[in-house]
Amino acid sequence: MIHRSILLDRKNRKRFASMHQKALAFCNRNKEIIIEFFKDYHHVGTIRRTAPTAKGSNQILFQSNYIAIAGNIGVGKTTLTKLLKERFGWQIFCEPEVKNPYIEDFYQDMRRWAYHSQIFFLTERFKDHLRIQKSEKPCVQDRTIYEDAEIFVENLYSRELMPERDYRSYQHLYEAMAESLQKPGLVVYLKASTWTLISRIRKRGRSYERDIDREYLAQLNIGYDNWIKKISQGWNVLVIDTDHYDIDRDVDWLEGILEEIREKVEK
Repeated sequence: MIHRSILLDRKNRKRFASMHQKALAFCNRNKEIIIEFFKDYHHVGTIRRTAPTAKGSNQILFQSNYIAIAGNIGVGKTTLTKLLKERFGWQIFCEPEVKNPYIEDFYQDMRRWAYHSQIFFLTERFKDHLRIQKSEKPCVQDRTIYEDAEIFVENLYSRELMPERDYRSYQHLYEAMAESLQKPGLVVYLKASTWTLISRIRKRGRSYERDIDREYLAQLNIGYDNWIKKISQGWNVLVIDTDHYDIDRDVDWLEGILEEIREKVEK
């Protein structure tokens, strides 16, 4: 907002004839400040395109520099993310490089460690999101900051596994961070039933997930479906049901997914 006092020509004490003139005067007087502001925040909200390439190339015309792979625990996000890197050469951002120091404690006592664990994920996801916004390459992220805040934390709070005070503190921090974030150009939602998730989690054999609560996964699935329904009003979303496929082995099915993603990002 332009402050009222600067809308006057202080030399002649005359009001400018139009808002256009006022804006020009404001910009001229504050040119250096404005330039410095945009130097600091040039990465926020940017959308880039890659140059067109020869027919048959794995590179594609990219509408946004950011694809998100969303989905519940064990659904196959990391597998698809790495496959996209192999096929198209996109830069990927998977789970935080530094292991969450609270994750094993969290699965043993969710109420005690929920806030600590989620703050770690929030911070790491935020740093990755900023790196994506600064990147000159198309990027794919395995789970987003939005899922952590709007699905996982909401689920913990609704099940009384995150105290009110911790929940409010988390939300204040998330809202402040979210103001500077560019939304994904495409969200690919990998969907699976609770029993399918349990089967895949057991197959990958992470010790701290061994006794994961079925009800916890079921509630997360509900949260994901509600979130996808909400963002579909304004975001580009592709929903893929993975229940009847082996995401590690069904080559033809995976080829079909890659083609669907290609079509979505070229629109």
